[in-house]
Amino acid sequence: MAFTDADKNRVLWLSGILHAFTHAYQIALIPLYILMRDGLRLSGVEEATLLVTVMATAYYLPSYPMGVLADRHSRRFLLAVGLAVNGLGFVGLAWAPTYPWALAAVLLAGLGGSVYHPAATAWAARMFPVNTGRALGLVAVGASVGFFITPIYVGWRAATTGSWRAPVLELGLAGMVFAPVFYWLAPADHAPPRTARPASLGAGGGSLFPTGALWAFFLAAAFCFALRDFGGSGVASLSSLFLQNAHGFSPKATGVIVGAIFLASALSNPLFGRWSDRGRIGCATGLLLAAVTMLAVFPFVPKGAMFLVLMTYGFFLLATYPVVEAAVMEAVPDAVRGRVFGVFGTLGGLLGNLAHWVVGALVRQLGPAPHEPRPYHYMFWGLGLCILCSLIGLPFLHAIRRREAVPPARPQPIAV
Repeated sequence: MAFTDADKNRVLWLSGILHAFTHAYQIALIPLYILMRDGLRLSGVEEATLLVTVMATAYYLPSYPMGVLADRHSRRFLLAVGLAVNGLGFVGLAWAPTYPWALAAVLLAGLGGSVYHPAATAWAARMFPVNTGRALGLVAVGASVGFFITPIYVGWRAATTGSWRAPVLELGLAGMVFAPVFYWLAPADHAPPRTARPASLGAGGGSLFPTGALWAFFLAAAFCFALRDFGGSGVASLSSLFLQNAHGFSPKATGVIVGAIFLASALSNPLFGRWSDRGRIGCATGLLLAAVTMLAVFPFVPKGAMFLVLMTYGFFLLATYPVVEAAVMEAVPDAVRGRVFGVFGTLGGLLGNLAHWVVGALVRQLGPAPHEPRPYHYMFWGLGLCILCSLIGLPFLHAIRRREAVPPARPQPIAV
C-alpha cells in the first residue's frame, strides 16, 4: 500500500497525540502519592508507588505479544483499541473503593497502554526508513507534552477538588473519547510481509535474529538501556517525594516542578532526533553524560532553581529515547520491528518501572527522618549511576546494525 505525504504526516501527528495520552497515564499518579495513601487508607506511601509499578508491569510485560500483533495486523486498529482500554482503566481507578480494586484498574490501564510503542514505533519507522530519528523525535514531542502537562493538571485538579479521583476520572474519559477519533482520522494501514527478513540478511526463518551472537548483543543492549529507564523512572518518583517531604512543596507545586523534567524535551526530542540521523552513538553518548551531570547537582540547588535544573536534566535524558529507538529500528527489517521493540520494551519497562516501588520502599525505610534532605542525595546519585551505565549498551547496538547490514532505503521527506 502506497502512502501519500499527507498520510505520513497525519500518522506523525496522530501518533504524537497518542504518545501524549500514553505517557500522561504513566505519570498521572506520581504527584498524587500522598493523597492516594490517605484517600485509600494505605499503610504507607510504597503502596501508592506500587500502583505505578504494577501499571508499568502490565504495560511492558505484554510488549512482545503486542509486537507480534503489530507485525501481523493493522497498527491503526491496535492503537485505537489500546487507548480506549487505557482510558477505561483510569475510569475504573477513579471509582476504586478499595486498594485491590485500584490494583485491578491499573493492571487494565497498563494492558491497554502496552500496544502503543511496538505498533507506533514500527509504523513510523516503516514510513520514514531514512529520516527515522527525526520522525521518532517528532512523535516524541507528544510524550513531552503529556509528561509535562499531566503533573501540573492533576496537581491543580487535586488541589481544587480536594481529591485525587477527579483528575484520574477526567484523564480516563478523555482517552476513551479520543480513541475512535484517532481511528477515524488515521490512514488505513496493512501488516508488513510475513517473511522475517530478506534473504540477503541470512536464513533467520521466523527468528528475530539469525545468530546467537546477535541475540546476545541485543539482550545486552536492552539490559543496559533498562538501567537508563530504571534511573529515569526513579528520578520522577523520588523527586515527587523529595520535594514534598524534604522541602514542604504542595502536590500542586510538586506537579509543576516534576513536569519540568519533560518540558524542554518537546524541543530536544525532534532536535537531537534529527541530529542523530548523522550519528546515533555520538549523539546518545553526549546526551546521557549531560543528563547525569545535571542530576548529580539537582539535590544541592536552591528551591528556586530546582525547576530549571530538572528541566535541563529532562532536556538531555528524554532526547535519548528517539535516538536509541531509531538505532534499534534501523538495525532490523520492518517485518520484525514490532517484535524486536516488544522485547526491547519488555526488558526496559519491567526493570525500569520497578524503580517507582523501590523508591517508595527506600523512602519508607527512612523511618522518622523522611524530611531530612541528605538521605535523598544518595538515592539521586544511585539513580544517576544507573543512567551512566546505559552507555555500555551503545556499542552493542552499533554491532547489531553492522552485522545485520539492513539495506538502505530511499529517503522519505517529512513535510512538517
